[in-house]
Amino acid sequence: MIDHEILDDGDAIRLTWPDGVAARFHAVWLRDNALDPETRAVGNGQRLIAIGDIPHETRIGAAEGGDALTVSFAPEGKTVTFPAAWLRAHAYDRQEIRAPGWLRDTVEIWQGALAVPCEEFTRLENDRGALGGWLADVRRYGFAKVTGGPVESGALLRVAGLFGYVRETNYGKWFEVRTEVNPTNLAYTGLGLQAHTDNPYRDPVPTMQILYCLENSAEGGESMVVDGFAAALRLRDEDARRFDLLSRYCARFEYAGSAGVRLTARRPMIELAPDGELIGVRFNNRSTAPILDVPYDDMAAYYAAYRRWAEIIDDPSMAVAFKLSPGESFIVDNTRVMHARRGYSGAGSRWLQGCYPDRDGLLSTLAAMEAETREAAE
Repeated sequence: MIDHEILDDGDAIRLTWPDGVAARFHAVWLRDNALDPETRAVGNGQRLIAIGDIPHETRIGAAEGGDALTVSFAPEGKTVTFPAAWLRAHAYDRQEIRAPGWLRDTVEIWQGALAVPCEEFTRLENDRGALGGWLADVRRYGFAKVTGGPVESGALLRVAGLFGYVRETNYGKWFEVRTEVNPTNLAYTGLGLQAHTDNPYRDPVPTMQILYCLENSAEGGESMVVDGFAAALRLRDEDARRFDLLSRYCARFEYAGSAGVRLTARRPMIELAPDGELIGVRFNNRSTAPILDVPYDDMAAYYAAYRRWAEIIDDPSMAVAFKLSPGESFIVDNTRVMHARRGYSGAGSRWLQGCYPDRDGLLSTLAAMEAETREAAE
């Protein structure tokens, strides 16, 4: 049961739930979000009215509480019912003080002691519960492994197909990461790679990356991942000024390594939403262009912040390391988790394939599965 009180001559209403929680709702917000079939399509929930269809003078003419809230809007004379649980879930009247860099409760930061989230390929293809748990791990930690996959070229597309689609780029639908020890070409070296996010020069940046192992007979060459969110928040907790500099000013990134391709992007290394939520990081020394968007008076301090953030990212305690065997793969949220490779030497070869699925597909699939679970429980 919910109690109600109409406020400000109908401009808003205050609701109070039995546990004492209260929230106010504006009349225009309620009218815009009405759940009736004239406002929302029954099949897909999409809105059927535009903001201009709502009268400027919209107000609450009458209301009735109880297990649901029934509201009559003037001057339309339209009556709509809202479930109490829906209103509780969509309450926006809250006074929260959030520090810059806050995270959603579905995100958990980590350092090197984290046990690698992992699932077996066949279970992911045949067990929706296992798939849902694995997708939830990717959402929470920003990465996860897959074991027991087929050792065949293009198998990484089957991993991407578990939840979404692959974004094709100038590198193709997928790309080869093939290196050999004692190579005939220096491009195929066993040198280590610093932790980085991929393709920061794209706009939009690829949001997910899969790396799938087909050969890995060389000694060394372990894959590593670093939680960029944990690194950013460590910098913030050490020095809020440095965190502010890297989140306030844009860096620049560029790539012009192929004929007919010249990619550029301008984004902060640490990206915040307008309300301070930490939503992305970009870090790739190889692709960083001259930084031009920092005022002279802040440039020295900016570089000090950049250097310290790089030191945190390179700190061995931040990294989780694992060696992929043929048929194993891992996925990273490329807006959050940086990946790296240790150098290797000796006889043998290392062959991985990579591709860029989009995170919205993963989150959509996971949200649909979670909705199915809730509906089945009701």
